Amino acid sequence: MTERVTSRRRGSYGIDAPFAPAFMVILLVVEIVLGIISGSVKPFVAALFILAITTFYLYTTLRGKFVEWAKVLERLGLRGDERILDLGCGRGAVLLLAAQHLTTGRAVGVDLWRSVDQSGNSAQATQRNAVAEGVADRVELHTADMTALPFPDNSFDLVLSSLAIHNISGRVGREKAISEAVRVLRPGGQLLIADVRATRHYRDHLAKLGMNDIARRWLGWRFWVALVTATKPEAQM
Repeated sequence: MTERVTSRRRGSYGIDAPFAPAFMVILLVVEIVLGIISGSVKPFVAALFILAITTFYLYTTLRGKFVEWAKVLERLGLRGDERILDLGCGRGAVLLLAAQHLTTGRAVGVDLWRSVDQSGNSAQATQRNAVAEGVADRVELHTADMTALPFPDNSFDLVLSSLAIHNISGRVGREKAISEAVRVLRPGGQLLIADVRATRHYRDHLAKLGMNDIARRWLGWRFWVALVTATKPEAQM
């Protein structure tokens, strides 16, 4: 790579789970109104607490996740010729960061493009971001369900997912998505899943699938999620 990859973004990536900050803003207004009506300090204290949580949430979704994912991708030491798959890529937050590490490789994103999962979520928005980040020539987008991926076995060197698998309803569905991720991963390839919940379940299912080097760790205060990593055995599973 001739250009250093940074977490600074040129595209527009929306807000993850946009209903969450909207709900918190409603609670904030309710507490302020209660404080004014009652003349009590307690609702204002609650309002300050809600404001702090909302501010932290917005920082995480608009900035923090990019900082942490940039660190994770940098540590992988990618050559530049890899095929990378992002499950539930949304507007391309992680997909396009990964694409900036590529030269002759390809970054492939799949999503069902639901706006409930991310504000303004669409393939067109992701494509515009790819152009803004200067990686459109290395990016490929598919409308697809991550529980039934439209790719052959052993197709990718690296499979990523950020804040996506937990959106699948039911344990069986989430296990299917992880099994599909392993299926399309080539022997020796790596899988990285960052999520807000069920990550111990992901780790246990990966162990059942025979994956190697399985680990789970917190990514830190900027992106308060757990990262599960694993490597597919060199021998065919």
